[in-house]
Amino acid sequence: MAKLIYSGITSLDGYTADENGDFDWSAPDEEVLGLVNELERPIGTYLYGRRIYEVMVGWETVTTLAEPPAWWTPNSRDFAEIWQAADKIVYSTTLEEVSSVRTRLERGFDAEAIRRLKATEKRDISVGGPHLAAQAIEAGLVDEYHLFLTPIAVGGGTRFLPAGVRLDLELLDERHFDNGVVHLHYRATA
Repeated sequence: MAKLIYSGITSLDGYTADENGDFDWSAPDEEVLGLVNELERPIGTYLYGRRIYEVMVGWETVTTLAEPPAWWTPNSRDFAEIWQAADKIVYSTTLEEVSSVRTRLERGFDAEAIRRLKATEKRDISVGGPHLAAQAIEAGLVDEYHLFLTPIAVGGGTRFLPAGVRLDLELLDERHFDNGVVHLHYRATA
């Protein structure tokens, strides 16, 4: 049985993007990206909302660029390969089509379909994007959480966790990075 895992880089006050939708403060450095790759390697399927898919789909073609971007590193190449090798399911009522291979479009989130996917998949599943993750959390589907707390408070914006939902969690691991980021790994206990 696969686990459903929700991972994200957040501000210290719990936001994935600020009130203007900016998240440039969350770009992981090489050390953090190394752990991200380690955590992403077992993922067989990514579940995305439209907005996070539109951010992530750039990983589909970045390895084919004539000249790599300025931020290109061995760990970013590794991440691109991990991302390209996984299946993706994008949930959107407005997206016309997907532009990456191994990707299918679904018009609505179906908790029972995710339960069946968890029961049949051999590799873990990741839910990306706080709006889609909120639906999975509210349905009691998320098994583990990985938070990368960034040493910045943005004062508002898009919350990592939905409001009004109680989560009982067990801390499994923590790691501190030289840049001040703290990784927290939790398991849902109820």
